Amino acid sequence: MKIAEIFYSIQGEGKLMGVPSVFVRASGCNLRCSWCDTPYASWKPQGEIVPVAEIVRQVQAFDAKHAVLTGGEPMIMPNIGQLCSALREIGQHITIETAATLFQPLPIDLASMSPKLSNSTPHGSDFAAAHEKSRLNIPVIQQFIDQSPDFQLKFVVDSENDMAEIHEILTKLHGWQPSDILLMPEGTDSESLDQHAGWIGEICK
Repeated sequence: MKIAEIFYSIQGEGKLMGVPSVFVRASGCNLRCSWCDTPYASWKPQGEIVPVAEIVRQVQAFDAKHAVLTGGEPMIMPNIGQLCSALREIGQHITIETAATLFQPLPIDLASMSPKLSNSTPHGSDFAAAHEKSRLNIPVIQQFIDQSPDFQLKFVVDSENDMAEIHEILTKLHGWQPSDILLMPEGTDSESLDQHAGWIGEICK
């Protein structure tokens, strides 16, 4: 698998916020979000091809029981099933962070899905049409909901207008409850995050 980085940190979002975790960042993505905060794993994928056995060895080197497979988009990686099985064999709790545009059954514990809203489309870019066509796949999201031990839906919110789109998506899905839904302010710096956080917090309440 092409890997951008493997690092040990604290999960910063979602149901496992605060849990020490090893992050395995796959390099490569089938989408091109305008606000992507990891362009080195999507717009200009960087990294090296690393065998599954070596990825597992590096994960084991850290004193953590939670592994997070992220990207880029880990679901497009040809050996993602083999990696999940190998991590399961060494007792790791496995989260996969995905845009949920592609599905295959995997031995995971948490499907952390981030369906992309229309605010993600990179208008003016050569990738705009392909991104818009692929960014949302309701049947795949439902498969993750139905077949995962646990799941969460994370929506990146840029304006209050995004809420209507989120509600429309949720009406097409079943088997979720409010505690499964996360609203994340769009932004990669503290100023922009602070600008969004207040009114998003009120919507969550």
